[in-house]
Amino acid sequence: MKLLICNVGSTSLKYQLFDMDNGEQVLASGGAERVGTEKSEFYWKNLVNGTEGREANHFPTHKEAISRMLEALLDGVLTKLEDLGCVGFKVVHAKGVSGVQYLTEDVLEAMAAFNTVAPAHNPPYIAAIRQFRELLPHTPLIGSFETAFHQTLPPKAHLYSIPAELARKEGIRRYGFHGASLEYLSTWAAKELGRTDCKLICCHLGGSSSICAVENGKSVDTNLGMGLQCGVMHNNRIGDMDPYVIFHLVEACGMELSEVKTMLQKQSGFLGMSGGVSGDLRDVEEAAAAGNVDCRNALDSYCYTIKKYIGAYTAAMGGVDAIVFGGGIGRNGKTVRAGALENLQCLGIHLDSAKNETAVGGQDISVDGSPVRIYVVDTNEEIIVARKAKALLESK
Repeated sequence: MKLLICNVGSTSLKYQLFDMDNGEQVLASGGAERVGTEKSEFYWKNLVNGTEGREANHFPTHKEAISRMLEALLDGVLTKLEDLGCVGFKVVHAKGVSGVQYLTEDVLEAMAAFNTVAPAHNPPYIAAIRQFRELLPHTPLIGSFETAFHQTLPPKAHLYSIPAELARKEGIRRYGFHGASLEYLSTWAAKELGRTDCKLICCHLGGSSSICAVENGKSVDTNLGMGLQCGVMHNNRIGDMDPYVIFHLVEACGMELSEVKTMLQKQSGFLGMSGGVSGDLRDVEEAAAAGNVDCRNALDSYCYTIKKYIGAYTAAMGGVDAIVFGGGIGRNGKTVRAGALENLQCLGIHLDSAKNETAVGGQDISVDGSPVRIYVVDTNEEIIVARKAKALLESK
């Protein structure tokens, strides 16, 4: 069974083709960048015949990028497109829908109903899925929702203190995101510990970040909510903030609500707090080291917020067996890991500074004998989606 797993961004497309009957082997990978511009690029790696490359292109929409991807797959990887068992997607959010679903029009409409809380994610995914349907009308399209991993949150963790009837009617609750990555990180750590009854704090840190308390393999709390504009700060999106700041900016400062919305969605996070230096934490770290006070504050605030979540989740679970770092920043951000774990020896968390400096994926970077293990992991969201899509196809 050959499954094509795609990750769609507002201006990007990434893919991996898996042979699920041959050790979950990756047959091909690649993607498109700068979709919607005249400076689009396409890159590919064909692991069947060992070819790879990168080319300049022009993809006005995702449809052209998808067509180029399918062309690359037919060049020595697939004999025909009908060989695809399905196309799987790591979809984000839908009203009243979670888990693994065939992406029917009803499911796409449920996703559109939550465009307001996932504005950077749902619209491009919906558009791209419809374009896939045009190009591959006979191939099943399957979505694994990022919220699925968090369906185990207890009411005390997922309820908001708004009128109960309104919350039930409109589906207003904490949903959580990055489920595929968090599931991979927690499964990896449990296997490494050789236990299933473990208490883990998984930190998926990147342009968008999730921190999750996982007990006995189940999500019991997480920092993201109904939408992705909360928790720790993101690349250009706000993290936790008093909602009355919005009312103050509109009612007392004269800003339009649309201006505030744009600011929170696109001009905040690392980008905003750094004074406009960058939404990329690597640039913020570099500027902080050079003496930029705004960038130093952004970096310190990010680490401090992660630390607070680690402390809170340790208390909520009554202890912790391992802290797990994944995602681009979690995997590569030695400064962030050190800052987030500073002075947590009181919780049994002892970071080995030397190991942290040279950490690679799959490494334990805690001090030998530390009660709490600290892992750095190369997360693999695509294989989680592929496994769930395969299970759905086989459940017919």
